[in-house]
Amino acid sequence: MRSIIVAIAATAVSVQATIPGFDISHYQGTVNFAAAKSGGAGFVIIKATEGTTYTDPTFSDHYIGATNAGLIRGGYHFAHPGETTGAAQATYFLAHGGGWSGDGITLPGMLDLESESDGECWGLSTSAMVAWIKDFSDTYHSKTTRYPMLYFNPSWWQTCTGNSNAFASTNPLVLAHYSSSIGTIPGSWATWTIWQYSDSSSWGGDADRFNGDAAGLTKLATG
Repeated sequence: MRSIIVAIAATAVSVQATIPGFDISHYQGTVNFAAAKSGGAGFVIIKATEGTTYTDPTFSDHYIGATNAGLIRGGYHFAHPGETTGAAQATYFLAHGGGWSGDGITLPGMLDLESESDGECWGLSTSAMVAWIKDFSDTYHSKTTRYPMLYFNPSWWQTCTGNSNAFASTNPLVLAHYSSSIGTIPGSWATWTIWQYSDSSSWGGDADRFNGDAAGLTKLATG
């Protein structure tokens, strides 16, 4: 995985190419994936699960639609840290759409880290949060050979992990930062892999960009 992250960084420096994409959930009931593909989208990340009890009811339809349109696609898991172990949630995610295969069109799963009703950091200390993420990440890696992408905004990462650098050499970074520029990259990552730059995409859901060209995106999918 370190080689993939380094390759993405090198691509960004040399050509500064980006590929548009988007991420969606059941809030986007109907998505015209063919129009997204023809409009320039290269990838889509689709909500699959939350915690250990919830599966997104639109995941299968969205996944099939994205595949049929020729988009590179993958699933994401909305984390409930501390409610159950990271291992348990990774296992649930893998059993309900979050798996990976080296077919060239499947992204490694993404772990969505943000706040919900349980408070900013789900009642965990920074060290406990880092340990929980590592438990999820290591479990996912042991079952797929890939480390999951990590999604968060800079403020959350600073507050809830103490700006941990524990994942910078293994897990691709998906940074949520709604601005005209990416800003400061947290956690000692050399670069970002995907930037969620807006909560409104013309194709539905949130607007993203992959940090590289088509070859780099395929490399992320193939491992």
